Amino acid sequence: MLAIFAVALAGGLVLRAGAATVAASPSTAGQRVPVLGGEEPPTHAWSRFHARWYPMALLFLAFDMEMVFMYPWAVVFLEEGALALIEMLMFIVILLLGILYTWRERALEWS
Repeated sequence: MLAIFAVALAGGLVLRAGAATVAASPSTAGQRVPVLGGEEPPTHAWSRFHARWYPMALLFLAFDMEMVFMYPWAVVFLEEGALALIEMLMFIVILLLGILYTWRERALEWS
């Protein structure tokens, strides 16, 4: 186990040293800014997002997780039959309840 850790550490250090030697160093502070092609960004990178973005992000994650679980389910559906259909319908109903709750709380309105 210690040998694996030593090899991983040595590999990381070699890759880091290689990246430092190959990478071109920017000459001015403005060129070191990682966004907007070297121009000054309008806001700071650590600025906070408005609270209305978080329900949208959670809603996106709900739909994203639905798709992540639907692909393997489609593969297994023919083997499992009605049980797989019932389980997927329960999953979709749970997501639908979350969307309806979000809608009822008016989190989807943009004002």
